[in-house]
Amino acid sequence: MMLINGGKFLMGTEDGMSYEAPVHEVEVKSFWMDRHEVTVAEFAKFASATNYKTDAEKFGWSGAFNLKTGEWKRTKGANWQHPDGPGSKAASNEPVCQVSWNDAAAYAKWAGKRLPTEAEWEYGARGGLEQKKYSWGDELRPAGKPVANWWQGNFPDRNTGEDGFVGRAPVESFPANGYGLYDVTGNVWEWCADWYADDYYLKSARDDPRGPDDGKERVIRGGSWMCAENFCNNYRVAARSQATPDSGLNNLGFRCVRDE
Repeated sequence: MMLINGGKFLMGTEDGMSYEAPVHEVEVKSFWMDRHEVTVAEFAKFASATNYKTDAEKFGWSGAFNLKTGEWKRTKGANWQHPDGPGSKAASNEPVCQVSWNDAAAYAKWAGKRLPTEAEWEYGARGGLEQKKYSWGDELRPAGKPVANWWQGNFPDRNTGEDGFVGRAPVESFPANGYGLYDVTGNVWEWCADWYADDYYLKSARDDPRGPDDGKERVIRGGSWMCAENFCNNYRVAARSQATPDSGLNNLGFRCVRDE
């Protein structure tokens, strides 16, 4: 884990979706944050130690994007060990996916950690850069090259693999941000602790905001390997989205934090 020293920052953006605005000053306390997304190997230790069954395993199916057809499908047998369906196998060093918010919270509790608040996540992901478009600056391809795992080409028809990958990548495959955190952009979406609301930024607390008191969906941040210039450009550091707490997808994972 990396120690993220607390401070004030400008959260959100005026150059994005309406629910990413307004830009507002927030202060967070110091906290520790996982250097990278929780891996398949790390989640396997938890599952083995606790005999834990994920929501996808209980349901017997989960959502998986099929690269060949370019479509999302309800996929029988998709789970954290077989994220793309029964014939697939997750590599031990890639970020675990097909884990719901419920599963991520259970892992975090077992590990003596917790899920990050949305404010903590964005503060850490920015890496000390104020109001930059990406976690590394304002250029999507610094020096002409991708520096994160996102979809190059026309989604969903063709992924050129310019970044070296056409799906999930092993953690730490790309440079860390200014706080030493890897994969805060792309690879897999990451669960946050907060309930989601479109208008939350209009009424957010200034100090250590924790999100709405209730809701139907939880915040996810960071974008994934499926984000493309022509479709879902959620590799922007201020980008935010949401999913129901029991959702599992083959482009959705998490990382944990711990109080200082």
